[in-house]
Formats: sequence, structure tokens, C-alpha cells
Amino acid sequence: MVYSERKLVAILAADVVGYSRLMEVDEPGTLARLKTHRLELIDPAIAKHRGRLVKTTGDGLLVEFQSVVDAVECATEIQTRMARRNADVSAARAIRLRIGINLGDVIVEDDDIFGDGVNVAARLEALAEPGGICVSAAVRDQVGGRLDALFEDRGEQSVKNITRPIHIYRVVLGAGVSPGDAGPGTGKTGVKPSIAVLPFANMSGDPEQEFFADGLTEDIITELSRFRELLVISRNSVFVHKGKPVKVREVAREFAVDYVVEGSVRKAGDRVRVTVQLIDAETDTHIWAERYDRDLKDIFAIQDEVTAAVVATLSGRVEAATHERVARKRTENMAAYECVLAGKILHHRSAREDNAEAQRLLDRAIELDPKYAHAHAWKGCVIGQSYVYGWCPDKHLALKEVAQELETALALDNNDPDVHRVLAALNLVFDNHDKATYHQQRALSLNPNNDLIVVQQGELLTWLGRAEDGIEWIHRAMRLNPYHPERYWNHLGRAQYTARAYADAIESLSRIARPDYSHHALLAASSAQLGNKTAASAHAGEVTTLEPGFAINKYLTTLHYKEATDREHYREGLLKAGLPE
Repeated sequence: MVYSERKLVAILAADVVGYSRLMEVDEPGTLARLKTHRLELIDPAIAKHRGRLVKTTGDGLLVEFQSVVDAVECATEIQTRMARRNADVSAARAIRLRIGINLGDVIVEDDDIFGDGVNVAARLEALAEPGGICVSAAVRDQVGGRLDALFEDRGEQSVKNITRPIHIYRVVLGAGVSPGDAGPGTGKTGVKPSIAVLPFANMSGDPEQEFFADGLTEDIITELSRFRELLVISRNSVFVHKGKPVKVREVAREFAVDYVVEGSVRKAGDRVRVTVQLIDAETDTHIWAERYDRDLKDIFAIQDEVTAAVVATLSGRVEAATHERVARKRTENMAAYECVLAGKILHHRSAREDNAEAQRLLDRAIELDPKYAHAHAWKGCVIGQSYVYGWCPDKHLALKEVAQELETALALDNNDPDVHRVLAALNLVFDNHDKATYHQQRALSLNPNNDLIVVQQGELLTWLGRAEDGIEWIHRAMRLNPYHPERYWNHLGRAQYTARAYADAIESLSRIARPDYSHHALLAASSAQLGNKTAASAHAGEVTTLEPGFAINKYLTTLHYKEATDREHYREGLLKAGLPE
């Protein structure tokens, strides 16, 4: 026998915007992303706000709440955090929700709900903007002043299969979150000119010249990044398009840039031919193009001409001629230059064998030109990578070598941002916060658009006790590099934990594919601070499994908090999670 009853509940209806299109383009990826959002955000938010998931469809869900306030708070949290999750996802892959909330009478049968109240919620959801929330007048009236929420009156509207007009309101989400915001890929930034430099094509017919073409691309990106008036997408992001056919408008949407630079390199003996073109992404029209046919020794002059022409051509938006360029001491030895180019490309692959080969090439560059500051700086950086990943046989010796190379580089050229970036990181290892801050500020002033420098700024501010500011800088680095390394999520998670944003910290740290014991420690502490004993215990178990000798007091000595209160706050979370002292 089927039993039914009637009751008054708040009904939340949600669905995925453009679900059919997303499935057509990438069915496995869409399903995986939707599952991840459900597990990490949507289902926990429903449970947190005491909702009951009634049922799901392929792209939608229906939830009931005993409290209207709980329903609105749940919807607001989901949409706000979904917007953050989409902040570094291209428009073609972003999953966005529409949500409608109604207060109405429903019929309950076998744990399902039916009736007019459900139908109205579904119609409200259809009227919501992507990323937005629509509610009925009944919901608005019941919430009253009990929430710090704003409601925009959209008036009465006629909807399908409902005879009476429905008075609807739009929930105004917090600053920085707007309905319809798809993160990057929505077009112009509207703040300052933004540009992506695509990998230059190697036209030499010689695979060995790939390093040269890639290195030249990276150097042009670096030079453009020195202009504060430009937002330049990082090399790690643009290089995902290497070797692929490119449609400028699609690239522009993916990175949310105004302009795209593309070009080619043909190197033969001591001659090099470089072609470059600047394209307006919105209209897909060429603004400027040039071909350089020069001796290889003129490569730095070509870089300068390309960057000056690109910046000066941006329709008067940047007065490049009025800004002083940072002087950099360059090598006269082209073989040394090519070794450094190849070494940098190998470093970016983050593999043990490539790291060893990069060190060999940088040693060769220094042998060819002992006064080449950039080579010393990058040798320090590459050895530092081997230290971080545990690829060096003697970590103490590795740190000593990093310090020596950076000291040499600094003496040769005080204007190399990579020198100051690595020096800041090195000083932080020894908890020398003042020196770390000095070198970090120097690096940032020399190249404000380098995502490695920008994310390190966020990391440093977190250690200094300014976690809220750190979060902003890390988000900025993710904007500069939408294909950022996975470790950026760790920096963000730590900053969010330090800022007491535990749920956000869990969301960020959950994006790490293969977490180590330190990630699980942060997840354990965050879960414990939220009172989730089950999750805290599970992550604590992972910590002791991956690091059997783990002890809180010993672990905390490896961290770099300047403020004792921040260190004690983390200690408190680890203790709550049940980890041993």
C-alpha cells in the first residue's frame, strides 16, 4: 500500500546549464566534473543546511528543507562556491547551475514529493540566470530580515503549466559573484589589456630546434610581463596549445584575453627568421605583423622590437614609450643562451630525468659564459626543484649550491626577477621572513605578471599572518595561469585554513589528485575544525599511513608561520583530528 501525506516545505530545484551541449562535447569529462561537484560541494552543502535530497535526474536535483532560511543559505553557498570553482575553468568546460526555491504544499509518497509546490520551484529554476537563484514571493516574505541577503524584485511572470502569475525575486549574490559569470572564457576582462602569446611554430624542419622556438616564446612572454599595464597569460597555460591547430577566438575565450600573439621561428646556422602577428581576439583581425630576418646575435634586439611593437600597438591603451624598461645584462654567447632556453623548457616538465639534463645544460651555459647571470639564476632554480622533489642525494649540499648560484647571479645582475624569486623562497626555508619579503617585493616589482612570482606572494603573505591577502594573490596567479600547477591548490588551501575558511580549504585541497601526508594533515585539521569527526579521522589515518613517524610538534617545525597564533591554530586543528603530538 502507498501512503501519502501533505506538508509545507521549502523546495529547491536545480539543473545544469547547457547539459546536453556539455555532454555532446565531452561526455566522460562532464560526468566526472559533475560527480566531483556533487561529492565535494553540493551534497555536503545540502547536509550542512539540513536538507533532504529527494531525487536526481541526469542534470538536475530536487531537495526539500524544513526551513526556508536553510534552503536560501544552501543555494547561496552552492552558487558562490561554484563560481569560485569555475574561476579557472574555460567556458567550454564550466558547469553552472540554475536554482529555484519555492515554499509550498507538497504530497509525499514513498520518499518522493509531488504537487503544485514542486512545479512552481521547477519553473523558478528555469527563470534563473546561469549561476543565479530565483525564489517565490513566499520565500522572500518568510526569509524577511533573518538573512543578510538582498532580493531583487522581478515582478509577476506567467510560466508554463501554471495558470496564475508567479511573483519572483532574484537573490543578489555577494561581491565578486554574479549570475552568468562563467569564469575565464567570458570575453574581455574590462580591467586592463590582456594578451596570450601562443607557442611559436618551429619552421626549421629540425626537431632539435623546438627548444629554441619554445624558449623564444617564453622570453617574449617574460618581456611583455614586465609591463604592469598588461595582463599576460603565463607560458604554462599557453603551451597546452603547442603543436595544435589554433582558432584565435576559441583561445581568447579560453583565457579571457583581448589580444593574441602568434608567430614562427626558422633558424639555420647563424641566421634566424622570426614572423610575428598581433590579433584582436574579438574581431579576429590582424592589428600588426612583422618579419625579422637577422643574424642570430640580434635575437635580443628582435625580442625588444616585438614586445615594444605589440605593447605600443594596443590602440593607445598602453603608453609603452613612457615607461622605463628594466635593464638586463644579457650574454653575448649564443650557444650559452640556447643552453639556458633548453634548460628552462626541461625544468618546466617537472621530471627527474629532465631536471638532471637541465642542470647539465645550465652547467654548460655557465662554462661558456661564467658571467651569464640568468644562467646562474636558473641553475639555482633547477637545483631547488631537485631539493623540493627529493631528487638530490644530499639536501644540505643542494641548498648550499642554490645559495651559491643565487649569490653569484645577484652579484652579476640585481635586476633578474628569477634571482629574487628563488632567493625569497630560500630565505623562507630558513624562516628569515624579512629577507624573504625584500626579495619577493623585488621580484614582484621586476615582473608583476609572472604567475610563479604572484603565487609566491600569496604563499608568503600566508606565512606572514596575512592569509586573506594571500588568498587574493593566489587567485590572481590562477587567473594568470589557468593551467597552473596542482600545488597552487595547496597554497590556496593553506591560506584558507589560516583564514578560518575551513570549507573552502577542503574544497581546494580536494582538487589535488595525489595528496601527500601534508595535504591530508590540512584536510584533517579543516574537517576537525568543522566538527566532521569522520572525515578528520579518515584524513588523520592517511597521514600516519603515509608518514608513520608523524608527530605534530616535529611537523610544525618544518612550517614557516611568523605569527605564533597561526602556528597554534594549526596545532589545535591537528590535535582535534586526533593526530599524535
